Parts: sequence; C-alpha cells; structure tokens
Amino acid sequence: MTTTMWPDGAASCVALAFDLDGPTGAAMLDGSLWRSPRHFALGGYDPYRALPRVLDLLDRFSIPATFFVPARVVELWPDACRRIVDRGHEVAHHGDQHECYWDLTPERQREVLARSQAVFRRHLGAPAVGFRTPSGDWHPRTPELLLEHGIGYSSSMRDDDRPYRHVLGGVVTDLVEIPARVDMDDYAYFAYHRDPDFPRGQDRIASYRLTLDNWRREFDGHHRAGACLTTIWHPKVSATPGRAIVLERLLEHMTAAGDVWFARCRDVARWWRSRPEPAPVPGGAS
Repeated sequence: MTTTMWPDGAASCVALAFDLDGPTGAAMLDGSLWRSPRHFALGGYDPYRALPRVLDLLDRFSIPATFFVPARVVELWPDACRRIVDRGHEVAHHGDQHECYWDLTPERQREVLARSQAVFRRHLGAPAVGFRTPSGDWHPRTPELLLEHGIGYSSSMRDDDRPYRHVLGGVVTDLVEIPARVDMDDYAYFAYHRDPDFPRGQDRIASYRLTLDNWRREFDGHHRAGACLTTIWHPKVSATPGRAIVLERLLEHMTAAGDVWFARCRDVARWWRSRPEPAPVPGGAS
C-alpha cells in the first residue's frame, strides 16, 4: 500500500489539462491561416463550440482544470479565455503561436515568453504561472528562461508519473514538472485530419469504447500507485458531441473512486513545492 502524498489523505491526484490550441500551428506560423478560411474555421470550433462543452462538463462534476493556451488564441478569443478563469480554472502558457521550442534560440524564447505574459496580463489580468511546451520538447535553456519569466511549473515532460523539481547546474530549483503521459493524449486516439489525410492506410479514429476503457484503466493504475495523472486533451479533438460522452463517462469513473485530489496544475505545483524534496532522480534532472 502506497503512503499518500496528497492533501487530506487523498490516494491519488488528477490534474485535468486541456490544450486550447485554436487555429495555431503551421498555418499560423507561415501566415497561410489568414488566407484559408477552412483552417480558421476548424480552429474556431475549439474556443467557440468545444470549450463551452468542456466547461459545462467540469461544472457538472465540480472539477477544476488547467487550460494551456497560446497567446494568439487569448488575443483572438479573449472573452472565451476569460470565461475559463471566471469559472475557477487556470489558463497557462502554451507558446505564442504554438511554436516548437526546440527550434527557438534563447533570445527568441525570451521574446515569446515576454509577449505571452504581456497578453495574459492585458486580457486575463495576471501572467501565467504554468507552461506546457507546444511541441512536446524544449531547448536546454528553457527551464531557466521559464523561471526568469515567473513560470513556476511545467507540464511538458513524459518521464514520470509524479511531479518533481527541475535541477539546474546541480541545484534543485522551484520549477516543478508535472509530467503528462502520451497515454492520456486524445490526439493519439482521435486526431485524424485532412490536408493532408493523416493517418493513412489504417483505422483513422480509435473506437470510443476502447479509448474509454484504456483511459479508465490508466486512471485505475495511477490511483492504485498513488500517482498524479495529467491529461493532454484538446477540446476540438475530444469535446465533439460524441467524444464528450467519453469524457463524461471517464469523469464519472474517476469521481466514483472517492479519494482523489482533483486540482489545477498550479495547485499541484504549489503543494509539491511545499513538500521535502527527495534526492534528484537522474531522469528528472535538467
């Protein structure tokens, strides 16, 4: 039996997280977005139709969540992003235009972080304290730049099922990592798209029944191990009318466990930072 490490004796932690990407990505980075109404319409589904469905679902279960949002999406849909905050959730940094951080020089990363924090202050009233790299990787200098810009946690790595603090130059820092595993990434199950058709030559969308079963079992394992489960969900992917039922059934399963701490990522980071830090794990060092 694992000794609990979570508040109020909870057996495990669930930090639900959604990437509200909107129409960001290659089409925005190369400017073709503005010449292609089709691309923009697809991204518009994210904050306009899918996000309200997610917020209503979270309200129903009284579960707080974190939304990682590119600064350009905050600028394009400020009212939608303010509703996230008004309903008790967190909005965190996810790049400016969903850039690949590995490809950015430290100077360019500083520009992206500074601009994004300014956008958050202007539209949401406060800078972000959390970060998720848009592309699942980052530059070796990224952790120190996050600390430099007031970021207290990251949910970018895939190397653990518990939080840990990043180590820079042999020193344990206050930058907490909340790893998010690809097992809980809805793109791995549902992300068939057009232009180009991808993936090709196989079943393009996973069975909803099997997806729900996989996610339930992953939660059950984390719960038994006393771990922290974080998701990589995208409203435009997993909050269509049919897939929202999958989320609903999963939340029913999670809440039925009864002794789960549901928390925003910033609260998980704050809690973890307050605990004695064990000796650094080699895989968790930066």
